[in-house]
Order: sequence, then structure tokens, then C-alpha cells
Amino acid sequence: MLTMQNIKTHYFFTDSDALLLRELRPMAEDHQDRMVDEFYDYLLGIPETATLLKDSVTLQHLKETLKKWFIGLFSCTYDNQYLLTLQRVGLAHVRVGLNAHFVNAAMNVVRRFVIELLQEHYPNIQERRKFRNAAEKIIDINLDILSASYQEEELKKVFLSRSLESKLIKAAERFTYGLNLILVIALAGVSLGVVALFVWDILHIFRGDVEKGILGALGTLLIIWMMIELMDNEIKTLKGGKFNILVFIGVIIVALIREILISTLRHDMLETQIFLAGTLLILGIVYFLVSKSQQERT
Repeated sequence: MLTMQNIKTHYFFTDSDALLLRELRPMAEDHQDRMVDEFYDYLLGIPETATLLKDSVTLQHLKETLKKWFIGLFSCTYDNQYLLTLQRVGLAHVRVGLNAHFVNAAMNVVRRFVIELLQEHYPNIQERRKFRNAAEKIIDINLDILSASYQEEELKKVFLSRSLESKLIKAAERFTYGLNLILVIALAGVSLGVVALFVWDILHIFRGDVEKGILGALGTLLIIWMMIELMDNEIKTLKGGKFNILVFIGVIIVALIREILISTLRHDMLETQIFLAGTLLILGIVYFLVSKSQQERT
């Protein structure tokens, strides 16, 4: 776990930097109201953040809190208590649903304000540069700690460890692959049954029932074609191909065509045949629209 000392070391923040910031404290106190006004004028100008600042009482409380934080930048005391305070501020931002983007953008407002303030009070470039370097470091440290609160919140959403999650995902992928493989084998078995049905329909022709044999055989051939398309689509899926919805719409169309043939053979009522024909027309339109949509995407 990182301590404040670790963080300061990573940012090359030294005791000299802390002393320089303490020298800037009177200047910061004199201009804290101006900084707060510019800060909240900026946030109120953004619709996403303005919705969080509608209540005047809450806004006033936030302004007072911001003043304390701003003066704290120049306190010269940057210990673990300072770290804990910043972490609480970060968690408060997370709880109210403030996007991390606006935390970074708002911190840039503070950075720009401090730089402009230094330019106003320290015309000497060399002198201003050492103060600016110290101020940039402490602002970066604050931003780092506040951003970490969002990262910790994201980690809390992780159900299990990454390695275990990876294993579960791989297991699920293999299970899905196995189901697809079983489906292909099942389709192959059903296809053999359909071939046997086709042979049975052909036998009707030799027995003298030519009309029934031809229509039945034609319908069975459509089923065989349907099975071929389904198996081909599943094999492509096993090889990593994409799911093709057109195949399944085509299967429904083929099944409906066969039903129409059988309905004609049975001499069903005209209303039934009109219903089947209308359904076939609608499915044909759906097939055309889906096919056109897929072509536009590719």
C-alpha cells in the first residue's frame, strides 16, 4: 500500500518544494475567493456538472470545502493524514457519480489559475520557475490520489480475480464449442433420417401414387437442403465464423414452402393456403431486408 512518503518520492517532491509552497500560502489566501469563483464558474458552465450543483446550500458548502483544499496545497504538511483526506474527497466524487474526466478537467483549471497567479506576482522567470515546479508537483500528486479512488471503485466491481475469471471464460467458450459440436452431430443424424424419408417418398412413385411421391420427394429435398445449410453454418461457427441469421430465416422459408406443397396435396381450405402464401411473402420480404442490411455493413 502506498504511503504519502512513497508518493512524494515518486514525484520527486522534496522538503524544499514543501517550503516553497509554504511561501506561497499568503498569496493563495489572498486569492482563494477568486480561485473558487473561477472554478465553479467553469463547472456551472458544463451541463453534466451543473446538474450536481443545483442546490445553493450544497454549492456553498462545496465552495468552503474547496477553499480549505486549495489552501491545503500550500500547507507544507503532506503526511498520511493529508493522503487520507484526499482519498475521502475522491470517494465523495465517486459516490455522487462525477465522471473522472471532469475531475481531471477541473484540476487543470486550478493548475492554470496557480500559474497565472505566479506570473502576476513573480516577474522574474528563474524565481517563478522554482515556485511553479513545486506547485505542479503537488497538483499532480493530488490528481493522482483523487484518480486512484475511481480505479479502486472499478476494482470493486470485479467479481473474482482476473486469473480465475479468465479460466471461467475459457471454460465457457469450450462448453459452447462442445454444444455446437453436439449440434452438428445431431444435425448429421437427422439428415440421415431425412434421406431415408426421401427414399420412402420415391417409393410412392413406384407404387403408383405419382403425385404424392413427387410432391413429397420435392418437400423432402427442400428439408435436405435446409439441413445442409444448417450444418454448414454450424461448421463455420465452430471454425470461428460469425452467426448468420439469414440461414435460419431461409430454413423457416423452406419449411413453409414444404408445408404449402403438403397443403396442396391435402387439398386444404383456400383460406389456409392464402394464409401460408401470405406468411411466405412476409418472410421473403424479411429475408430481403436482412440480406440488404448485411451487404451494406460489409
